[in-house]
Amino acid sequence: MTSLELKPINKTGKFYRSFVVFTILSVYLLILAGGIVRSTGSGMGCPDWPKCFGMWIPPTDASQLPADYQTIFGAKLKGEVEFNAVKTWIEYANRLLGALTGLFILVATIASVRYLRKDAVVFYCTLSSLLLTGFQGWLGSKVVSSELSPSMVTLHMLLAIVIVFVLLYAMARSYAGVVRDQETPNKPLLNRLVVLIVGLTLTQILLGTQVREAMDEVIMKMGYNTRDAWVSQLGLKFYIHRSFSALILLLHLGLGYIVLKNHPAGSLIYKMTMAIIGSVVVEIATGITLAYLGVPALAQPIHLTLAVVAVGLQFVLLLAINSDRVFKHSVRHQLQDVLN
Repeated sequence: MTSLELKPINKTGKFYRSFVVFTILSVYLLILAGGIVRSTGSGMGCPDWPKCFGMWIPPTDASQLPADYQTIFGAKLKGEVEFNAVKTWIEYANRLLGALTGLFILVATIASVRYLRKDAVVFYCTLSSLLLTGFQGWLGSKVVSSELSPSMVTLHMLLAIVIVFVLLYAMARSYAGVVRDQETPNKPLLNRLVVLIVGLTLTQILLGTQVREAMDEVIMKMGYNTRDAWVSQLGLKFYIHRSFSALILLLHLGLGYIVLKNHPAGSLIYKMTMAIIGSVVVEIATGITLAYLGVPALAQPIHLTLAVVAVGLQFVLLLAINSDRVFKHSVRHQLQDVLN
């Protein structure tokens, strides 16, 4: 495979790539915020949507609410509603960050219009992420109206991962002509191994959501003041999730060995692999912290966010390994422009 080194598309392309990176980071922050909402039990801090206790700016004290607010909102959600200023504002901040992320994706979509002639896939992927974000907002309202149904919460989180993947692919396509496409040693083996790792990591994330659902049931029975006893009540799902992490770590170490032998330290594939292994090691460390130190609230959102960061990095690595396929279509369009 020959190497290609073309000029950047234009300054608009540079702005798009920079802004998409910024947008992806905001999505990760949103996932972290969602984890904080769950770990602090703030999911019903705002019992209605899109407003919070019927207000666009939520109250800071129960005295700002009607005397019968529990009846009003409890009837709507088929359950008791207790005002807690900290939980209300945690949930409200999560919603604000979601709205801001949607705005970032809108700007990125507008910036991607210039790619319609160069590589329309960049535009349509970015547009798809915008539409998915709108659906994500609607899904968030269903999470509230279902009183944090575990299946709805899980779907909400998985859709965030899909949005990250779509944005990462659009960004990778936009780099055609900016970075040089090079041969990938042991490409078939790396492809199979990274695809397996991505699949198993997504499976592990789903297993984690099952553990979280089991923990929600334990919390309902035991309350938030019994954290030290939660793990002992989780049952088989927890032990499967814990054991599965060892398999994933071994596969990542195998990947690191192959890359270390065949790729120079300065290459993108080497750097991405080392970053992935680092994130997985820290991810497992937070899991150990959760299991043996009484499920500290701070470790829960970090554990979830690192898992999503790891799978995002794995997806980028897969794109880097297959850069010839990622760039092929868009490079052809650029060469046609040069010939014309």
